[in-house]
Amino acid sequence: MLLLLLAFGIVACALPLVRRWLHNGMFIVAALVSAAAFVVTILQGPAVLAGGEVRETLEWLPQVSMNLDLRVDALSWVLALIVTGVGALVLLYCARYFKRDEADLGRFAAILLAFAGVMYGLVIADNLYLLFIFWELTSVFSYLLVGHYTGRRASRGAAMQALMVTVFGGLTMFVGFVMLHAQSGTALLGELIADPPEFDALVITAIMLVLVGVATKSALVPFHFWLPGAMAAPTPVSAYLHAAAMVKAGVYLVARLAPGFAEMPGWREVLVVFGVFTMLVGGWRSLRQHDLKLILAYGTVSQLGFMTTVVAFGTHDAALAGITLVVAHACFKAALFLIVGMIDHRTGTRDIRKLSGLGRSAPMLVVVTTLALASMSGLPPLIGFVAKEGLLGAFLQAGEHGNAWGWVALIGVALGSAFTVAYSLRFLWGAFSRKPGVESVQYVPEHLDFMVSPAILAIVSVVFGLAAPLVNVPAGLYAGTLPSLDPEHPAYLALWHGFEPPLFISLGTIVLGSLMFAGRRTVANLQAKVPSIIESARGYWTAINVVDLISARVTAATQRGSLPFYIGTIVVVFAATMGITLLMADWPQLPPIEWSWVQLVVVVVMSIAAIAATRSRKRFQGVVLVGVTGYAMAVIFALHGAPDLAITQTLIETITLVVFVLVLRRLPATHLERKENLPAWVRWGIGLAVGIALGAVALFAIASRTVTPDSVAFPVLASEGGHGQNIVNVTLVDLRGWDTMGELSVLIAAATGIASLIYLNTRYANRGSPKQLVRPPRFTLTASPITDVIQVPGRTTQNPERPARQARDHQKVWLLAGKSLAPENRSILLEVVVRLVFHALFIASLFLLFSGHNAPGGGFAGGIVAGLALATRYLAGGRHELDLAMRIDAGRLLGIGLLFATVTALVPVILGFGPLTSTYIDTEVPFIGEFVFVTSTLFDIGVYLICIALAIDILRSLGSEVDIQAEATDRDEGARSDDGELQVMPVGNVHDHPVLAPTSTAADGADGGDGDNSGGPHEGGGRE
Repeated sequence: MLLLLLAFGIVACALPLVRRWLHNGMFIVAALVSAAAFVVTILQGPAVLAGGEVRETLEWLPQVSMNLDLRVDALSWVLALIVTGVGALVLLYCARYFKRDEADLGRFAAILLAFAGVMYGLVIADNLYLLFIFWELTSVFSYLLVGHYTGRRASRGAAMQALMVTVFGGLTMFVGFVMLHAQSGTALLGELIADPPEFDALVITAIMLVLVGVATKSALVPFHFWLPGAMAAPTPVSAYLHAAAMVKAGVYLVARLAPGFAEMPGWREVLVVFGVFTMLVGGWRSLRQHDLKLILAYGTVSQLGFMTTVVAFGTHDAALAGITLVVAHACFKAALFLIVGMIDHRTGTRDIRKLSGLGRSAPMLVVVTTLALASMSGLPPLIGFVAKEGLLGAFLQAGEHGNAWGWVALIGVALGSAFTVAYSLRFLWGAFSRKPGVESVQYVPEHLDFMVSPAILAIVSVVFGLAAPLVNVPAGLYAGTLPSLDPEHPAYLALWHGFEPPLFISLGTIVLGSLMFAGRRTVANLQAKVPSIIESARGYWTAINVVDLISARVTAATQRGSLPFYIGTIVVVFAATMGITLLMADWPQLPPIEWSWVQLVVVVVMSIAAIAATRSRKRFQGVVLVGVTGYAMAVIFALHGAPDLAITQTLIETITLVVFVLVLRRLPATHLERKENLPAWVRWGIGLAVGIALGAVALFAIASRTVTPDSVAFPVLASEGGHGQNIVNVTLVDLRGWDTMGELSVLIAAATGIASLIYLNTRYANRGSPKQLVRPPRFTLTASPITDVIQVPGRTTQNPERPARQARDHQKVWLLAGKSLAPENRSILLEVVVRLVFHALFIASLFLLFSGHNAPGGGFAGGIVAGLALATRYLAGGRHELDLAMRIDAGRLLGIGLLFATVTALVPVILGFGPLTSTYIDTEVPFIGEFVFVTSTLFDIGVYLICIALAIDILRSLGSEVDIQAEATDRDEGARSDDGELQVMPVGNVHDHPVLAPTSTAADGADGGDGDNSGGPHEGGGRE
């Protein structure tokens, strides 16, 4: 069964790809998948019909009872046959129904097949949460199918309406499922029904919430309005989703829960009332329609109420007739919708006021339609008659045994059946009769294959009616799970039970329905006089408009574009809720608080810095003060014996300062004073409240610990399992490696997000590839007192001092791109220091990487140190210095790092171990000594590379790219004067950061190199 679900998904994904070769033949491929599931279900029949079950289970999240539990018993076997069999016929019908050139047909076929798969999964799911997933997927796929004609407003509106109603009901049902799970202790439907919990108020509430989902999915009043609206979908969708499959999900769930909950207070009363009312409302509205599809749509609403009433009644006889009615409805209603599609396809209309004389030109269509309508009306010898007579007998029996709801159901179903006969005759007359004054339609004869699907469904209705005992076997197995009011004489399915009361009641409904049709004008006049006091669709749109209005008002009041307001709202709510909770809670005994004078000094410094940061008017000053609090926290970590945390905190604060500096150079130096801000004392109060609340939560959480934490075992696990002495590092790359994998994904997403926000196109869209960055661009004009060229109007002369000065500068340059900076922006001292410490920092980063398994450090700390080393190159020499120091694309390095981590995680799986399982080599190497290598170090290398790539991306986006865009802005504003003459631009920086001047002209470039201002690697710095 799991393989079948997988096949549905795989083929559905492939259908859009193969459409260009198969065209409408892809529907035949889809039909074969559904037919294969039908055959597999048939093969499960012997085991099921023998009273057994077919089960499959795949553990997924057993801790929360979320497993792939599948079960096929008699009830799900019947529904699975309906879903797969009718699905195959509808998909086959689609191959002829749609034109080959229809837009988005591949997507439509994929979604329809996927829907068949999830509906199959729904009826065989034995886990509450798995059933809910399939339940909501049917709503999503229904939305996509109903809205297939995306260019039509009616389709989009109907799709959204169906989605809103059914998803709302599904979420309500989910709450009920959670409550049932909590009360019963099991998430398996079979166990829940076999041993239901006590019917207390909580369980009754849970079941009523589930029934809300049933009512929305199966279009019971007052949620019935979405189903007729969904007729905007293509006719095959209506035939499958809204006749044979999706709308039966609610009926199926009621039938599934009935053996365990039918005797619960409120179950029978609620479902019988809503079921009967829905049947009458649907039948009443059907008689007022002129569109064949809408006649069937409201008829479907009526039949859904009919089926819900029967399967919910909770007796053996009603259950037997109810399952038979479900089978009959799937056959006749799907056939009728397909027939409507054929009529519309070949006449161009579904309006019964325009259809005339169609019966003579399409006799085979008339025969198939008559069979389907006869089954819907409950005429012998069709399966609809067998089901109708059985349920009338069941209700009559319940009434005779003193159950008043039996009489209510009997009278309501009898009236609803009369409506069914009336709108069945209206459909037959409207589609095929000759009407005076109406021009006869011209019916284009169809190929026989277009008639196959509805003909098979109509024939099945006849066969099942004549061979009712065949249906009695699976239906009887399900009915046996419910109590019988007369165990000595249980009901059974048969075409003829003799002259009994149900037969006469059935004949009475047929006569009454025929009279209603014969006097249709009188009935129509009567209906016109009945005012439409309550209309569910109008209520839905009123509710939607109210929600839109409220959301607009709330959004206008709260989404004001003020970051302080947003943060203030969040922290005030947090402080208030935590404060109230903590004040009402019973506080445990607080643990002793350990402190030292050194720690107290650090806390005081941290507090002063935090307060000063709030009072700072200058942005940069505030950033530095905030950094002081971070460095102080690193000292706290160090004092408590956590060197890894201290190192990491220090490095993070440092790289954060660099990032802030890069951002702040594009912002005003001081904060703006906003007069509409809250008064200072209010902000101070909020800050104190949040601080106190956080401290109290931390104390309460520590004091409330009742069991030994898992971390106590980490030292032993790190030493014996991870073969390392640094518990923190081993935890990150081994014990909790999946957490680190998630963090790496977040880092990569952050780097990509930064790049997408800053770069105009791709990471190197404005600068070329990394290979093109070996030689930085050159100046045209500089403010240097000695220039490479002497420009005279009309000619360019080489400076005679250039060769000698070039030789001298060859020995003076400290950074590769240092000469590219304007003299007033250069700091020789900074260049010397950076050149001296850069390689040392990289060596230190490698030391932290490879020693981190047994000593403080690790890939993260090492990568940040390497990133800081690159940051020094950028701060000293500008963007070209950074590009020359690190010529690899940051995105590529991110991918390499993630590849390292992923391969380390997956290789053990290939070898038969769990993911991220590590091993080690501990051996003696000649002339070196003991050599120890742990495979988790490879994972740490991936972390190291990702951190370096993240630093590069930040420096190139917030640094280099911002420089480039700033230069472009400055050139656009001042490169040429009003008279078009070239202006000498001062070569300097953008907001005090070293920036390269504009590139040289073509003439300058032809010179091959221009000394001081070229800054190329061959000019001054030699090779690194």
